[in-house]
Amino acid sequence: MTAADERLVAVLQAEHAAIYGYGVLGPKLDANTIALARAADNAHRTRRDALLVRLTSAGVTPPPTAPSYQLPFAVTDRATALKLAVQLEERTAAQWRLALPATDGDVRKIVLDALIDCTTRTVGFRKAGSLTPLVAAFPGKTD
Repeated sequence: MTAADERLVAVLQAEHAAIYGYGVLGPKLDANTIALARAADNAHRTRRDALLVRLTSAGVTPPPTAPSYQLPFAVTDRATALKLAVQLEERTAAQWRLALPATDGDVRKIVLDALIDCTTRTVGFRKAGSLTPLVAAFPGKTD
């Protein structure tokens, strides 16, 4: 397995976790924010499916989805649902960012586009929750 494949496997695991998280937070959102969550969930599912095809085509056996994922806190209302959405996007963006140095060409463009998408969704959820700052200085950077 190449370094790029290893990073894409890590991204796939982050995408699985994000999809799980949106299933948990969705019922706590209102009519104004549920569309954001649905769009985010669809985007993560599309990226997950593309990763599955790419990895399988490269001869890599993708890891399965876990039956459940540990959430960082209880999702009890709209505010905590939006906070979780922000964390899901930031954590997924971090995995995409880590894949940048290991990739090149068309794959690197896919990785960069995904990082930008996660960052854009983070801004939407931060804005909906009146959270500041709206965007991180270095999206996807965890330290």
